[in-house]
Amino acid sequence: MNSGNAYLMWQMMSNELSTPKYLRCPADTERVAATNFTTGFSDANISYFFGLDAVDTYPQMILSGDDNLVINGIRVKPGILSLPTADSLSWTMKRHRGCGNIGMADGSVQQHTPATLNAAMIATTNGTAFSTYRWVIP
Repeated sequence: MNSGNAYLMWQMMSNELSTPKYLRCPADTERVAATNFTTGFSDANISYFFGLDAVDTYPQMILSGDDNLVINGIRVKPGILSLPTADSLSWTMKRHRGCGNIGMADGSVQQHTPATLNAAMIATTNGTAFSTYRWVIP
């Protein structure tokens, strides 16, 4: 998990996903969909970050989401992102008109504006042991 390679996280879930093509957002013009989880599968085939800290006992914690993230106007780099919930986060305009999708630990998916994403981050860690999110960015 600490390698910073998102594709390894998603590869571990290959028994749950019928195909890796679902790991590329249709609005992502920078990546190509993979045809299988082995030959050539890498972060170049993935549009979504993977949350390291989401657990089923906190169903509204963020498990995954669009990876086109920006902190203070600077695009997030690939690898492990340790993000205090006090930091302001948003998405680039390249996908979903500046909004983004996040997957929750309960299996639901929600679309958020930057404002509602930041509110969700604070709300989902309130009452938990987490004050920082750790996400693996492809």
